[in-house]
Amino acid sequence: MKIDDAAAHLEALGNPTRLKIYRALIRAGGAGLAVGRLQEKLKIAPSTLSHHIKALMVVGLINQVREGTTLVCHANYEVMRELVGFLVAECCTESAESPDAKTADTKTAA
Repeated sequence: MKIDDAAAHLEALGNPTRLKIYRALIRAGGAGLAVGRLQEKLKIAPSTLSHHIKALMVVGLINQVREGTTLVCHANYEVMRELVGFLVAECCTESAESPDAKTADTKTAA
């Protein structure tokens, strides 16, 4: 994942309403949630919900499919896995400093 993509995903999730929507969809699992059910569950006005769903769809965090006359939203688990993987991929890679760096830090502190 590119850093710009990760930033866009995190920016979308940085809004409290969008984060609530996303978490509700994650909890719903593979079945997803109908837009009307999502609205009832989160007590969000229809136009506001539509705006936030669109923002999450643009960055690929959720998908929306029509099932008859109902729009159903689903979390895009692959994008979520990629984002989490990107965030933890280099975890602790710089924690094991070389002996030379530790010696230099000790000498400058003295």
